[in-house]
Amino acid sequence: MTIFNVLTLIGGLAMFLYGMNVMGNGLEKLAGGKLEKIFERLTSNPIKAMLLGLSVTAVIQSSSATTVMLVGFVNAGIMKLHSAIGVIMGANIGTTVTAWILSLSGLNGDSFIINMLKPSSFSPILAIIGVAMLTFSKNDKKKDIASILVGFAVLMFGMDSMSGAVAPLKDVPEFAEVLLWFKNPILGVLAGALLTAIIQSSSASVGILQALSATGAITFGSALPIILGQNIGTCVTALLSSIGTSKNAKRVAVVHLYFNIIGTLLFLTVFYLLNAFIGFSFVDGVVGAKEIAIVHTIFNLSTSIVLLPFIKVLEKLAYLTVKDKEGEGNKDNIEEQFKLLD
Repeated sequence: MTIFNVLTLIGGLAMFLYGMNVMGNGLEKLAGGKLEKIFERLTSNPIKAMLLGLSVTAVIQSSSATTVMLVGFVNAGIMKLHSAIGVIMGANIGTTVTAWILSLSGLNGDSFIINMLKPSSFSPILAIIGVAMLTFSKNDKKKDIASILVGFAVLMFGMDSMSGAVAPLKDVPEFAEVLLWFKNPILGVLAGALLTAIIQSSSASVGILQALSATGAITFGSALPIILGQNIGTCVTALLSSIGTSKNAKRVAVVHLYFNIIGTLLFLTVFYLLNAFIGFSFVDGVVGAKEIAIVHTIFNLSTSIVLLPFIKVLEKLAYLTVKDKEGEGNKDNIEEQFKLLD
């Protein structure tokens, strides 16, 4: 792997992150103030709240953005902590949509329809339409739609650049040896969490892992703990956004962290216990973009289903972590009422 491959990789990553940012901003602008009203109305019970979190995150393509919004809503007194927990669970499922879109690049076949389903085929068309709309349209709503199209196209060009840049690594024995380290669950989880914490997006870090899987050197055993760690790393954004907010807003960020840590511990424990007794044959098999998307979805879906009945327990954990000082609980409630009046 030459210096030019490294530069292409860094450039591809920059395009990928920029495209995701542009697309996310366009989607949020298009939704406008409607999201706040939707959050306010549809969080009456945990299942509704989870479905809402799933839908909103699938649209704006970022669980971090959804959780940051929740921190803001709880801080403003628009939403209760109990309602926000269900939305967080749904947000973790919704963020898996990006991985599925990126996995389309691995479709194989010679037919026109299959080739057109590949993001590398339809991205240039979206880019042309988006740029034309940005250039000639004066309507703000159309410009937001154009930003979404251009952002997605840039994201996919970045993904292709990264995949092309890391392709030579499949012939480097040292690269395969490094990946073997991540078969250790602790190292894998830490690596995934650190990468996601740095780039502030689990969708982006899963995309990077999918790009690396094109080398054919990543096994299921090394990919699994990294994927779980990526879910923990994405909590950093919400934790940073909660600095200087009310106690309840801080608790939203803490619940997001606990949800992913507990889910990771449960998933790893069950998986490795079953592997010890049954012996999964696929553990040492090569993993691709589609398999990464499947694991990402199964983890988030199963964790949400398992922890949904324990919303009160997560809420209690948050209260034990972020404690009220004596007499401070009433003060927070009064402040929230004044914010609502404002």
